Amino acid sequence: MAPPINPRSVTPFCSRTRRHGHVVAGLGNYGLQGTRHNVGMAVLNQLAQKLNIANQWKADRRCRADVTITNVEEAKLVLMKPRQLMNINGLSVASAAEIYKFRVEDIYLVHDDLDKPLGKMAIKLGGSARYKRKAPVENDSGRFVGHNGVRSCISSLHSDCMVRLRVGIGRPVDEAMVDRYVLDRFTGAEQEVVQHVLEKAADLLLEHILHRNSSKATPAVRMRQDCPPPGSKGDSAGKGSPAEGLAPHGRGPAPGPAAWISMRNTPSSGETPPLSPAGGW
Repeated sequence: MAPPINPRSVTPFCSRTRRHGHVVAGLGNYGLQGTRHNVGMAVLNQLAQKLNIANQWKADRRCRADVTITNVEEAKLVLMKPRQLMNINGLSVASAAEIYKFRVEDIYLVHDDLDKPLGKMAIKLGGSARYKRKAPVENDSGRFVGHNGVRSCISSLHSDCMVRLRVGIGRPVDEAMVDRYVLDRFTGAEQEVVQHVLEKAADLLLEHILHRNSSKATPAVRMRQDCPPPGSKGDSAGKGSPAEGLAPHGRGPAPGPAAWISMRNTPSSGETPPLSPAGGW
């Protein structure tokens, strides 16, 4: 593996040039490690460890994020964790795309997803930041119901063409407790599954990136990975949600599933702390 690139050596952005590679952003509230809402940053830490660059995180003041950079099969890979609140993560992501010369299609967003139980994840191209509400909540008329980190990225980049790895965290039984739920830490029962989830998420993410970079001559990127829950022996494929396909160079959706991962172990949710994010979750 080639040595990491010094961020200071990157020349200013030029719209006529772009690098071969990707920005991979783990969304979350900086400083709140271990919470469900920060599972995207946890995946980035796992990916950095897998790429042997976990000890090379550096603060990049230009995009207000922790950044570590490496080359993977001649492609530049910029891993970043915004040093800001979830609601304005998009400002860091958009700045990084400009500084490091990447198109919107070259960006991967890794984030938590309430619509998927813990243990399930899927890669998706584009789409809204909104969630599918299971039941109405009183006194929330006109309130945005979705992922504020994704919404911030869409707003800052003026596009929803990013590739998203959605990592399931499940939902609380009481929909009115969602705000507190996402800011709480995983329960003891969930912790037994989380590390396995992070490892599989990092594997899926890297595999998708490598397949995408090597699929210039193919009609679509197609991947599938089945993951049994921890402690099982050769568990058969679970039922997961297929992700949308990616056409070559990420220029649009391709028919059929591109990548999905499913683990059939969904622990129950625990208690929630007296915290609440500023609108949405």
